[in-house]
Amino acid sequence: METTSRAVAQAVDGYLNADFPWYGLDGAFTGPRWLMQVATAADGAVEHGSIGHGDEPSVRAETTGEDRERFAVVVTVAASPSRRSADGTGLLEATSVSSAAWLAGVGLLGFTWPGQMDHSMRDNWLEQQTDTAWVLADDLEGAEWSTLSLPVDGVPQPFHYRESEFGWVLAGSTADGVHLGAYGRGMSAYGLGFAVVKDIAEYA
Repeated sequence: METTSRAVAQAVDGYLNADFPWYGLDGAFTGPRWLMQVATAADGAVEHGSIGHGDEPSVRAETTGEDRERFAVVVTVAASPSRRSADGTGLLEATSVSSAAWLAGVGLLGFTWPGQMDHSMRDNWLEQQTDTAWVLADDLEGAEWSTLSLPVDGVPQPFHYRESEFGWVLAGSTADGVHLGAYGRGMSAYGLGFAVVKDIAEYA
């Protein structure tokens, strides 16, 4: 129990170290909420992180019918300009809506296991699909994407949206200067709304 509590505390600390607001689904969603993970740069700055809603997904083969997990994950990405790395040896790319779209696309793949595929083949499949997710994220005006208007803190905002056989992905920006990505399955993206998380510790 003590080990579990310490791990939860460390997870919360990662979110608390961010210098940008975290977003989750708004109050219209009344189901379970849970922290996932944050990503940090070499200098320790928090770059992005995810918050889950609904059923905690497991890596599993595609299924149909009522046994499919119902979840939505919201990815918050710090809006950063192009900048030098902490050691001064390289240049870190600026973040954008495409960054959020790619993180959401890869996040969805992480919980997808195509049917009739063994473990040895999955790594190759995942690498190919990750490359595809990047290509799609880099072309948000392309035919694969449509536009969806969803409320962010009660104000309608445009999002790029696409569906696949694995679930859905969307991405947009907020007035708070962060980029939002989201992915899920079993829950319709059309009825979602996003809001700033007032107390991240409540998700632990």
